Amino acid sequence: MKRRNFFRSVLATGIGATLSPIIKAAPAPVTTQQSAKPATNAAEIKAIPRTANSLPGRYPGKVVQANHEQCIVDGKPSETAAYDMLKSCMLNLTGETDLKKAWLQFVGPDDVIGIKVNPIGGRLLSTTHAVTKSIIKQLEEAGISRAKLVIWDRRQESLEEADYTPANYPGVQFMSTECYDEYNSYISKEGKFYSEDWIDKSHYFYADVDGEYDAYTLPYMVNGGKYSYFTKICTEKVTKIINVPVIKNAGFAVTICMKNLGFGAITNTQRLHQHFWHETSAYVCACPPIRDKVVLNIADGILGCFEGGPAANPQFICQYKTMLVGTDPVAVDRIGHDIVIAKRIEEGLQKEDRPNSKIFMELAEELQLGVADRDKIDLKIIDIA
Repeated sequence: MKRRNFFRSVLATGIGATLSPIIKAAPAPVTTQQSAKPATNAAEIKAIPRTANSLPGRYPGKVVQANHEQCIVDGKPSETAAYDMLKSCMLNLTGETDLKKAWLQFVGPDDVIGIKVNPIGGRLLSTTHAVTKSIIKQLEEAGISRAKLVIWDRRQESLEEADYTPANYPGVQFMSTECYDEYNSYISKEGKFYSEDWIDKSHYFYADVDGEYDAYTLPYMVNGGKYSYFTKICTEKVTKIINVPVIKNAGFAVTICMKNLGFGAITNTQRLHQHFWHETSAYVCACPPIRDKVVLNIADGILGCFEGGPAANPQFICQYKTMLVGTDPVAVDRIGHDIVIAKRIEEGLQKEDRPNSKIFMELAEELQLGVADRDKIDLKIIDIA
């Protein structure tokens, strides 16, 4: 059967049932240094001149953590509590006393703002709506129109499974690289994948690791080969990005800010998970579409996980009841790492931290994306209730 016809058959029998193993089961990263790594275009990426907006942003090495014991009410994240947590973080990060002024340090009414959520855990463990709605409310209070906001992720299916839909966010735009039409078809009547219109081949991450282009992984790869292309959502649509990951584990490492961006903004990622996870998370964030547009990282730790991540395994989901905010994604990931590893040690999954679990942070620090050294991070902790 030809690939297009095969995929139409897949769609006819149901997307989720046939493809969920591909969507959900990315292998855990290898956390050991390897002597011979595949060649990449890292040198080319490093040579691209930085801008005034480049990461780590306005507040390098600074992280604000807000804890709120009452942020989950009747088993659900509280929007009121999330709003208060976010407000405290924004004021303490910026030093402002006025919340509107705090937000306007990063965005303005002329910006098109991409809110990068993490929806891969579906309704069980995705960026909570309490946090996302609090962000939108505070942006509106700062004078930003809803029409200027774009909630996005790589996969339309993931957004919808996590209830990120226009019905729940009226007036906000939704965009995905891997998208389908009203008939649940990824392929147009001309026989072309819609996702092909959403990739920008002038912005890419190259790694000498082959991705096999086949019907079973389409359209979740978009393309095969050794190139991963950036989504036009980043390169053309939005002018600023607010990164809203979930505090999760990935084996002995964490998948928070840089993983949400690194694997959410490019195509052909399956080939990069097992042996090139650290490098991808760092190098992709060093590319201009991410490096020069991400202005805030708001790590949602109201709910999180300590094992089985980044998928949603109910037995490992926990209530961290916290939020981390900073412009520096490396520093936020470093503090989030401590939170997750402490929980893993408490649960008896490991006895101590493993230094090689932070390889991607160290690579990112070398790329001048932020601060990985815990002793150099300025952490302010706020206990609200």
